[in-house]
Amino acid sequence: MLFMLPMIAQVTPAPMPPARRTIFSPQPVRPLPGVLDDVLMFNSNSPEVVQQEGILLSTFPPAGKRTPQAHLQLPLKGQFTLFAHHIFRTNDPENTPTLFLGFILHNPSQDYVKINVTQAASFLSTPEAPFVNLPAYMDNPRGYVFSGPGSRAMNLVLRGGRQRNWPQNIVLEPGEYRLLANLPIPAPRLPRAVVSRLPMPPEVTLAQGMVLALQNPTLAQAELEVLPEPNLYPSSNGRSTFARLTSDGPVYVASLAMYANRTWDGREQMPLVRDWMNVLENGGLAGPRDVAPTPLQASNAVRFFYGRVAGVAQGSQWSARLTDGAAGLTSPQPQMLTIPPQGQAFSYGLSTLNRGTFGTGQVQSAPLLVRYPDTAYLAHGNYGVHYDLQMPLYNPSNFPQSVAISLQSPLKDDVKRGGLQFLEPPEPRVFFRGTVRLRYPGDDGSPQVRYVHVVKHRGQQGEPLVTLNLAPKEQRLVEVDYLYPPDATPPQVLTVQTLTPTVTQTPPKPSQPEARPLTQAPAVMPAKKTR
Repeated sequence: MLFMLPMIAQVTPAPMPPARRTIFSPQPVRPLPGVLDDVLMFNSNSPEVVQQEGILLSTFPPAGKRTPQAHLQLPLKGQFTLFAHHIFRTNDPENTPTLFLGFILHNPSQDYVKINVTQAASFLSTPEAPFVNLPAYMDNPRGYVFSGPGSRAMNLVLRGGRQRNWPQNIVLEPGEYRLLANLPIPAPRLPRAVVSRLPMPPEVTLAQGMVLALQNPTLAQAELEVLPEPNLYPSSNGRSTFARLTSDGPVYVASLAMYANRTWDGREQMPLVRDWMNVLENGGLAGPRDVAPTPLQASNAVRFFYGRVAGVAQGSQWSARLTDGAAGLTSPQPQMLTIPPQGQAFSYGLSTLNRGTFGTGQVQSAPLLVRYPDTAYLAHGNYGVHYDLQMPLYNPSNFPQSVAISLQSPLKDDVKRGGLQFLEPPEPRVFFRGTVRLRYPGDDGSPQVRYVHVVKHRGQQGEPLVTLNLAPKEQRLVEVDYLYPPDATPPQVLTVQTLTPTVTQTPPKPSQPEARPLTQAPAVMPAKKTR
């Protein structure tokens, strides 16, 4: 007789993650040719997390203001860009009003001033541009691929777009103040059914019990138990904003933060111009303040803090033509970029910064014309800067070559090592997420324009953005451009690598017929058939 024994489930332990190791890739890093242009950037990024309303960045004059030190007095004229990236957090979203960002323009002159808004975009992380896990490369022809508000905003502006809620033209009368944008950052709220299941924090329960005991000293202990009314949970939202503007006269610009007003019945009201003017005239700096930066010359600092940017940077675009001559190389084609020998590579630093130049000594961070004392000394990372790079590739050999163009995220380094350090496998942390545009003639000569959304983790080498097959002595222009997204962590590198051809076995040649002696008559060939 057989007895059926109950099956015992065997628990398989989760596999251990692979050990992470540092690998060295012998690819020398060259300084990036070119320089930043002179177009000013209004850069509002500190404090990054805003919980106290006030002034984020003001280029207005300090005269007549309650907090003069909050106003940096720098009028903007001609072309300039506006960049802002801020986060709102609260532990009580049910009872916290919406935080608004306001951008105010002022014409201080006696003449009319016309402002053109050529491109503009602003997105929330919730619900407009959530952070999602994406593969390293995704073709993005329509712009529907993004991860985070910075990724989406830069993607739209790269294509020359302007959201409909942004005006195309603004005319400021002499002395006029005008609200350029009035943008909410709401704290996401959980559904009521979910909130009702959240546990009441013990300190809140204890405090409520103590209040009841003081109000009713005769109540028994059992009657002092407070029924939970949970409404406390962390909530966060962020907004990235970027715009390109042109003004034919001087204008002052300010970015401000304030909570929505509430009516007698609890409804929120969007701030009006007079509300924003009150913040501008009477407000102090918004908070809480970020960690102050470490002086750039400090060599013995245990921890180095770059700080967050709040100021006006000089430079909005870095244009460069990468050539042998620009790299200081002796070359028969100095106006071209000669590809490396097979199996070798070289790189150019992107968004290099103090303590992160890969040994080139090149700091690409834009200088700040004005800034607050507790914010970054330079525009580290060049967020919002348009990198426009041309590579006139040249194959000097007498045989075809395959060339790969890659965007890589090596470990930050300031030492010249003759190569770069990567991690295998890369860290989970994402150090770059944004869209890159590629323009080049294809192998068949047809013009190609590709938009590729790129995700790079810390220490990731990654696959090529594009691989081209160059004929012997062929020259081919490849253009790579992008706006450095605010959700990235610098620096990165642009790498050119000549691939080693795959070795294939050549089939043996058929045996040759034995040579006939010259005295032998040649074989008679069969006559051709005629129709």
